[in-house]
Amino acid sequence: MTTAAETTSLVQSVDWLAIAPPVIVATVALIILVADLFLPRERKPLLGWATVAGLVAALAFLVPLRDGDHSTFCLTTGTGTTACSYTADHFALVIQFLVLGGALLTALLSLGDTRKLPAGEFWFLLLSSAAGAALLPAARDLATLVVALEVASLPAFALVGIKRGDRRSSEAALKFFLSSVVATAVTLLGVSFVYAATGTLHLTELATRLDDVPGRLDTLAQAGVALTLVGFAFKTAAAPFHFWVPDTYVGAPLPVAAYLSVVGKAVGFSGLILVTVIGFPSYADVWGPALAVVAALTMTIGNVAALRQTATRARSAVRLLAWSSVAQAGYLLVPIASAAYSGDDQIGSTVAYALMYAVVNLGAFAVAALVSRTSPDNRLSDYRGLYATRPLAALAMAFFLLCLAGLPPGIVGLFAKVTVFSAAVDAGLGWLAVVMAVNVVIALYYYLQWTAALFRGPEEPEAAAAPAGEAGTTPTLRVTAPTSLTAAIALTAAVGIVLSGAPQLVLRFAAVNLF
Repeated sequence: MTTAAETTSLVQSVDWLAIAPPVIVATVALIILVADLFLPRERKPLLGWATVAGLVAALAFLVPLRDGDHSTFCLTTGTGTTACSYTADHFALVIQFLVLGGALLTALLSLGDTRKLPAGEFWFLLLSSAAGAALLPAARDLATLVVALEVASLPAFALVGIKRGDRRSSEAALKFFLSSVVATAVTLLGVSFVYAATGTLHLTELATRLDDVPGRLDTLAQAGVALTLVGFAFKTAAAPFHFWVPDTYVGAPLPVAAYLSVVGKAVGFSGLILVTVIGFPSYADVWGPALAVVAALTMTIGNVAALRQTATRARSAVRLLAWSSVAQAGYLLVPIASAAYSGDDQIGSTVAYALMYAVVNLGAFAVAALVSRTSPDNRLSDYRGLYATRPLAALAMAFFLLCLAGLPPGIVGLFAKVTVFSAAVDAGLGWLAVVMAVNVVIALYYYLQWTAALFRGPEEPEAAAAPAGEAGTTPTLRVTAPTSLTAAIALTAAVGIVLSGAPQLVLRFAAVNLF
């Protein structure tokens, strides 16, 4: 019979400050969904500004959490230790800052670009996905991790296919959905195997119990570890789970593609870091070599495919950015693989690279959104001569591309690549460092070719023969850009310039210790 004291002990106190960021985003999402029912069409833009305000408020609540680790939803285990399902430590706060900041910039890109989209549904889905993305880095058990991953992913499927009547958008959403469902099913199978072998889902408890798995369950545990990583590898667009990326980015509304390229990746990488470094350190000999091989394959496949996009100027610029993001995912995987050999000190390199990548990639997508307002197909040829019509946008785009390439004046990009390269060398993965160096050189070709096109003049024979806006002509960018879009470009460029002047700030901010 349960006594009153025992019943009372089951009641958990909730640290509302710790969970404030995702809760605020989720609450604003529900408010917007209800408000959309009552607002007349001419006042729908208010929903966008409410979204921006909600994301700013969520970011503000990260500030009082800096004073230390805040854990909640905790249980006392049979060994007398405490296992928590939610911990707002430095790692969680950095990733939450990244995903909420990425969602905020996505909202700024979308404010002037939702004219043909159902506004209420769009903002609700964006905030719902951002709430799941903010929850995931603080999750400390496999159940919460999987739920957060799906909360972040399910609204993203709808966002990709939100352009009603657009066959390409619907096809992209379906491909994204089906591949994600398969990856999630495999992950859940892996979680069930791990639970069967250990009897717990809390990551800190898993780390202890996997050290002492009975011999007859060792194969089951190894299979569970491998399968659990599949869902997170899918979200990071790591090979061979990358095939959905190009068509999804091209078919989705451009701000949604930007969101997936940054926030979607942050979700996958934070989940991957948590399950490997905190939950499965005992099986580093299983996931370490596997992630090293996956990193090499991912960066090589992404760069070679991006290289092919420059074969003709009629290719989509968004598709090139999609393949570029696959290659960048390979670089991001290197420090996680290195952590299997030299400890979790290497994780800060992945976080630092993710922060740099988020800023410059969102900036590149912001300029692409500007170009798409007069050239909806967003082909590489539409960027030729951009400096003549939009000099500031062209300079910003050139800076973002050079950051992604790791060339001056994009010092922050160079700094991030050197940091990742050093992580591989320090871990004794010299072969992976060589593969990365070769891929960085390959990427220089398409990044520099695109950068050079921004400052070239139009090709006169083609310009005379082709109608305005077709391949070979200079894009006519005379449409006034929305203030929010201009602000997004200016903000990302300013942050990139500041970090290029003091790149050590990124590494210092991203320094994490998961133990």
